[in-house]
Amino acid sequence: MKSFKASLFAAAAALTMLASGAADAQTEVKIGYALAENSHYGVAAKAWAESVEQATNGTLKFRQFPSSALGGERETVEGLQLGTIEAVIVSTGTLSNFVPAVGVTDIPFLFRDLKHARDVLDGPIGQEILTQFDERGMVALAWGEQGFRHITNNRHPINTPADLAGLKLRTMENPVHITAFTTLGAAPTPMAWPEVIGALQQGTIDGQENPLSVIVSANLHEVQKFLTLSGHVYSPAMLLVSKAFFDKLSDAEKAAMREGAAKGVTAMRGFVDDVEKTGVETLKERGMQINELSVEQKAAFQSSLQAAYQQYYDKYGKELVDSIIAAE
Repeated sequence: MKSFKASLFAAAAALTMLASGAADAQTEVKIGYALAENSHYGVAAKAWAESVEQATNGTLKFRQFPSSALGGERETVEGLQLGTIEAVIVSTGTLSNFVPAVGVTDIPFLFRDLKHARDVLDGPIGQEILTQFDERGMVALAWGEQGFRHITNNRHPINTPADLAGLKLRTMENPVHITAFTTLGAAPTPMAWPEVIGALQQGTIDGQENPLSVIVSANLHEVQKFLTLSGHVYSPAMLLVSKAFFDKLSDAEKAAMREGAAKGVTAMRGFVDDVEKTGVETLKERGMQINELSVEQKAAFQSSLQAAYQQYYDKYGKELVDSIIAAE
């Protein structure tokens, strides 16, 4: 009997060790992002997670935290640096406070169209910027995308720079955006995304600026009356992981993370392409009053931004800015 009990104990212990080993073999990847799961961020996170989990046979298991569940974008980026969050999808507006070179992509009227922007970011210029994240405790796996930014507000349509005078516009914590709107006469108000809807409802701010992908998925028609299709800034995003987390992965797991991020970007850009085609009609149906700046009207805005451009040249180098503009 004693021998039988000893055998049972040994078997139970072995099963416990096996179960513990299986648990240890699976690593949780917490991924945070500001928008809802049905947004372009959510689509990218889903594609990224599915690819990695399949490639690693589930040893890396993603756990999603959409809608700023882990905090605002600044907080999640700081979480990456601390190693308390493994992955994020985040706008570049916040990232320029951590890696200043990212800010060059936010210069108004820098990119001609989506193809131009994608070619630059996927090419040598964009890839060199990605390498600068390592020294800040992060690994930048890929450039994501939001699309071109447009202005919404509750006061009136925007047709000329004068229409921005005194307008309290929520911006990201992005010095490039703040400089541009200050130069144009607006009152830029940096604010974390989770606070924006409430501030618009209460009238603390008059409006905000974001791509159609955000305007549609965040249901901004519920708190904003006017949409001006200004296309003033192309808005990238980034798929980042914690360097402390990444450095512990095997070579195969690192490759899976990179490949998964690339698939996330493909899904994200597909979402943006779709919204660019259908978003305006969707917002019209939801009651927004929409106007689009003509080529001549955009030229007037560009002319009004010459003082800001001189600051951008001083900060990022005229050669870099000009090389982006000239890229084919």
